[in-house]
Amino acid sequence: MFEFSEASRHYQAALSDFMDRHIYPNEEAYVRQLAESPSRFAALPLMDELKAKARAEGLWNLFVPPSLAQFCDHDGLSNLDYAPLAELMGRVLWSPEVFNCNAPDTGNMEVFMKYGSPEQQERWLKPLLAGEIRSSYAMTEPQVASSDATNIELRIARDGDDYVLNGRKWFITGAMYERCQIFIVMGKSDPDNPSRHKQQSQILVPKGTPGITVLRPLTTLGYDDAPIGHAELVFENVRVPKENLLLGEGRGFEIAQGRLGPGRIHHCMRLIGAAQRSLELACQRVTRRSTFGRELSQHQSVREDIAKSFAEIEMARLLVLKTCKRMDEVGPKGAMDLIAASKISVPIMVQTIIDRCMQMHGAGGLTEDYCMAEAFNYARWCRQADGPDQVHQMALGKQIIKAYAE
Repeated sequence: MFEFSEASRHYQAALSDFMDRHIYPNEEAYVRQLAESPSRFAALPLMDELKAKARAEGLWNLFVPPSLAQFCDHDGLSNLDYAPLAELMGRVLWSPEVFNCNAPDTGNMEVFMKYGSPEQQERWLKPLLAGEIRSSYAMTEPQVASSDATNIELRIARDGDDYVLNGRKWFITGAMYERCQIFIVMGKSDPDNPSRHKQQSQILVPKGTPGITVLRPLTTLGYDDAPIGHAELVFENVRVPKENLLLGEGRGFEIAQGRLGPGRIHHCMRLIGAAQRSLELACQRVTRRSTFGRELSQHQSVREDIAKSFAEIEMARLLVLKTCKRMDEVGPKGAMDLIAASKISVPIMVQTIIDRCMQMHGAGGLTEDYCMAEAFNYARWCRQADGPDQVHQMALGKQIIKAYAE
């Protein structure tokens, strides 16, 4: 069994209480403000109010690990200690931003912490940690299979004291948000390098830089994920100073690997919260509806689906906690097998669980009257985000075969 630290237990109690007092009671208000907003991608007054409350109660930047605690106002939390907190936030999909723990900003903040220069940290990390601005991570491209990151084509070309960017990106989470101020862009700075993993670099591009065109917001299963949103972008002769390069030329793949490991497991943590809440709602639903002369809860098929869902949530949670503990012990690189196993199994398992819970809600389960349809969408796109299932299966299979064949 896994034991959480005293700090984690404290935050679990405080966060659960905050959710009860401020998040669940405001779910309808959030939807209403979003509908009434002059822009789908404008910051909501409710979000600002809740962020101020969360920060005042010390529920802020909880994702920061002990190794980077110098950047936050607490001692840092291990992956294991953070997991139940992210699970609680995952019960309401928009709530992580309330605590400054939302993707893609958490991963981007870690990039600045680990790889940013003092000047880059001062200009971009500080306001991100304060929740004053938002950011995006521009990696995926529409014209190539970006599941193989070495395929990306956006060109980062040195020109005197500047770099010039040309290319196209899409499904760039956060780019539509009006408070997004900075893009971390991955592209090819040395396309002829014999090492496919040293051709890429990552560079900082302020959102308002001339030459950037936001073509359109993108949807997933009809959801635009406003106000954060996803976008398709074009970079045409976008010029930024050489000081905007992260870490150095040819280090882009290294940065990506360092960023995506924790991010993948954060998604899994939040998904377990979405599944757990869906199961709880289903259990309440089946005791309040009757068919053929008895409560839904009395039907064998319903009980079987509830039982399977409970068991699968427990399995997923334990796998994620084991992965977190391994990451804490040996780092993300040493835990690649369990990270891949979690990324392969948790999203599709949660998708199946939420699907069952939607079914128990009848037609209502398909609507926005409940949280499940949007949570199903989240689980489904997590099977693509940070690498599709098949890539992780391929990598993990290769690793396992090598381990046992030897």
